[in-house]
Amino acid sequence: MPEAHAAGEHHGGAVAHHHGPPTSFIRKYIFSIDHKVIGIQYLLLALFSVFVGMVMSVLMRMNLTWPDHKWPLLGSIFKLGAPGGQMSPEFYLSLVTMHGTIMVFFVLTTAPQGGFGNYFLPIQIGAEDMAFPVLNMLSFWVTLVGLVVLISAIFVEGSGAFSLSLHAKSALAKWAAKYLAGGGSGTIGPIGGWTGYPPLSAVPSAGPGQGAGATLWITSIAIFCVASLLGALNFITTLLNMRTRGMSLMRMPLTCWSWFTTAILALLSFPVLLAGGILLLLDRHAGTSFFVPGNLIFSDKPIPHTGGSPILWQHLFWFFGHPEVYIAILPGMGATSHILATFARKPIFGYRAMVFAMFAIGLLGFFVWGHHMFMSGMSPYSAMAFSVLTLSIGVPSAIKTFNWLGTLWGARIRFTVPMLFAIGFVSLFVAGGITGLVLGQTSLDLSMHDTYFVLAHFHLVMGVAAIFGMFAGVYFWFPKMFGRMMNDRLGYIHFWPTFIGVYAIFIPMHVMGLVGMPRRYASFAEYVFLNKTHPLVMLVTVAAIVTAVTQVIFFYNFFWSLFKGEKAPDNPWEATTLEWTIPSPPPFDNFAGRVPVVYRGAYEYAVPDAPEDYVMQTTPDATEANVAADGRAEQGERVSGNGHDGHH
Repeated sequence: MPEAHAAGEHHGGAVAHHHGPPTSFIRKYIFSIDHKVIGIQYLLLALFSVFVGMVMSVLMRMNLTWPDHKWPLLGSIFKLGAPGGQMSPEFYLSLVTMHGTIMVFFVLTTAPQGGFGNYFLPIQIGAEDMAFPVLNMLSFWVTLVGLVVLISAIFVEGSGAFSLSLHAKSALAKWAAKYLAGGGSGTIGPIGGWTGYPPLSAVPSAGPGQGAGATLWITSIAIFCVASLLGALNFITTLLNMRTRGMSLMRMPLTCWSWFTTAILALLSFPVLLAGGILLLLDRHAGTSFFVPGNLIFSDKPIPHTGGSPILWQHLFWFFGHPEVYIAILPGMGATSHILATFARKPIFGYRAMVFAMFAIGLLGFFVWGHHMFMSGMSPYSAMAFSVLTLSIGVPSAIKTFNWLGTLWGARIRFTVPMLFAIGFVSLFVAGGITGLVLGQTSLDLSMHDTYFVLAHFHLVMGVAAIFGMFAGVYFWFPKMFGRMMNDRLGYIHFWPTFIGVYAIFIPMHVMGLVGMPRRYASFAEYVFLNKTHPLVMLVTVAAIVTAVTQVIFFYNFFWSLFKGEKAPDNPWEATTLEWTIPSPPPFDNFAGRVPVVYRGAYEYAVPDAPEDYVMQTTPDATEANVAADGRAEQGERVSGNGHDGHH
């Protein structure tokens, strides 16, 4: 591998590394500008968030299954929202809102892109860091601020200290009433769901939690949008300008393509949500009427707004919201493709088709937001157009699915833990995607809108499938990130109950939705026609609790292996891409001052006449080896960073 005289000289002459190694604990681990440390920070933030979101989901299931039961511990923590240990309906609805928001924004959006993407994108393209290291640091800390603001809603709304009606002279209560539209309602946040539909979200007096809880919720989402924009700009610039010599676009791992596509989606969609959030805050605190119609009455009091449109928020939200589905799932697709090829010991089937399908999914995702609004009274002609476009996304999705199956067909599969989670991702993506074809048709969606059928669909395809992609990534890249192996036995024990459990949770939910069980109801005890579904409700809750408890195995394995795991070799999986050519964990500048040269594609497995069943991207052919040897013999030779050089 030719050595560069100027470390960090990459594609287009751009300097990859603007900073030296840190000299203090604060600069190394806290306010770090090393993309690897920032990636780990994102991952730890997501682990905390998924734990909080998981606890909330278990609390929801317990209330749905045993609505009259009193939980003393819950009552001692949330005295206003669960007096005597029994949840109020408003407390339950705030659980729904906070669970959805935390999982969508701070887990599904954060871990795959901010965590794995930040850590491995520069290494996989041969760069020493992201294009804008300081901007990278800021994107993480702004994300963390967004999470802190959201979590603060739990305390501001859940504590009586912020209630003006309970503590009229309290400074905290006066502050919350003046600046946040009031707190201390007994909820843990707003009650309007993670979609925040107005006028419920636009009028502070609309219900418990819609004061300070909704204000903090909107502010948190706006802050998160800013952080995502900073990250997206960094990802796009890094990939286009920082690729090493020989790393043409069609030699990149599919993980890089997925992070690149995701960054483009984030760059185009988050500004729309940010604008909508600002307008919603203006409606709440500045007296504007963007989303609040006239002649609206809450609690027998007329609301002084005129001319607003709640439907406008739906258009703005879902123009972001559907690309967000692919922001969550595309990194998982990239990781799954990468891992399947590695452990099938075969080149990925149809590499170029996979790339184009990924871009097609991202592009079509911007034209289908209306299928979330079939019930809004839109024109049938508009609904038909959105329906056709929605169903068309099945084409590139099917291309990816069949290419995954083609990769596995006839392969000598190594059933490692990351491979099992990657196969599980394919299974869940297909199972959840099929029901998307049902909901994409207006005539069927109208009867199943806001039922558990929709809940089961998007949890399978967007939530659980994406999380399986994250699990696959953790087990696969953990040795490279931390220099230690995770425990395989614990990994297998983690996989099987989780895989069976998620199907035991969400398949019965489809049946509940077909029967007509509505979403966002705190209890179904008063609905006689739903009595027959109680065994299914019980099954889902038991499966949810077992699946949640199983994740303790993962957390234990993760943190135990961090300190006590077996030392990992540099390339434990016998993989081919650039991250496996460097030590585990990687040095500060990734390649120790050397610029890697790429000679081949990312998935050179089962190559005829090769000494092993894989060939690294940095391994030249015979003629290229001679050229490389001659280059090393010449003193003063420099390696340019033209990412389009190399042999195709």
